[in-house]
Amino acid sequence: MKVSTAETEAFSLYEAIGAFLAIHRLSAEPAYYALAYEIISQPTGVLAQAVAARTDGGVRLTQHDMAELGVLSRSGRPAPPQPTPEDAEDEAFVRQLTTQLGDFTATVRAIHAETSDFGRDLIATAAAMRQSDPASTRNYIGELTAAMIDRVRQAEERLAAAKAEAESLRVALEEARSDARQDPLTELANRRAFDEALAALDPRTPVIFALCDIDHFKRVNDQFGHAVGDRVLRAVGQTIAAESGGALVARYGGEEFALLLVGLTLRTATEIVDRARSAVAARRFRSRATDAPIGTVTISAGLAMGTAGETRETLCARADAALYRAKTAGRNQVLSAV
Repeated sequence: MKVSTAETEAFSLYEAIGAFLAIHRLSAEPAYYALAYEIISQPTGVLAQAVAARTDGGVRLTQHDMAELGVLSRSGRPAPPQPTPEDAEDEAFVRQLTTQLGDFTATVRAIHAETSDFGRDLIATAAAMRQSDPASTRNYIGELTAAMIDRVRQAEERLAAAKAEAESLRVALEEARSDARQDPLTELANRRAFDEALAALDPRTPVIFALCDIDHFKRVNDQFGHAVGDRVLRAVGQTIAAESGGALVARYGGEEFALLLVGLTLRTATEIVDRARSAVAARRFRSRATDAPIGTVTISAGLAMGTAGETRETLCARADAALYRAKTAGRNQVLSAV
């Protein structure tokens, strides 16, 4: 049976849509299928460009991206995130922590029960001593002393174990809290830590949100592999942090980095970010495995200064729009929101 050109094109489009949904871990329900269809069928359209800006470098669309793009599932919510290896590690830690908490609680209850039993024994012994002759009283005192020493020793051992368990839990919780707010690759703050810091600021405090994105990062991954790409990400993040003048720098997602600049003018903040951009462009990256030059790596950045009563979402959206303008204007530049 001969397949027509139209059928071949339709099948190719279907395959491309399926690949897009699989890459971004989206189900084939109508909203997501329509999103993929518009992007694949209109690669130069506004939506396709918006998605390309968010996914340059092989980054998957996030739940936040889906909300910003206005794409909703049947439930009216953005696509739920799919489980990752990091999620499995988090679940394992929670199970371990729950077990430790259970053991600690059991230890404390046992100590409390022993203390209550010991108190009842003391009351009973005191009552018996009042009704006994002196010789029996001396025996009671000797037995009571031995019992007290033994009980105290046992209580001290259990309390020492409980103290060690409590310290172990404290350390584990501190590590978990730190890990939850740190990007493991770059060792910078992660998006959660950044958003929390931004939300904690006094609304009257002048704040500037800067969003930096590595230009053509997909080329590095495709040509040299993800291991090299990871090293480039780490180096770029560390360079931006070193040139940030003490500002909070976070890996915001994929190859994006965010800066929180507080109490500065837009001009000063722009100069800081542009200094970081120049420092990144001045670096010369090479592949460790082959010593082949990777070439110049550059970043584009968009800045937005917060205004009175502005929401975090609006501030971030304005910085993102400025970053998009920097990308479309030729990359390797810093622009501020209008």
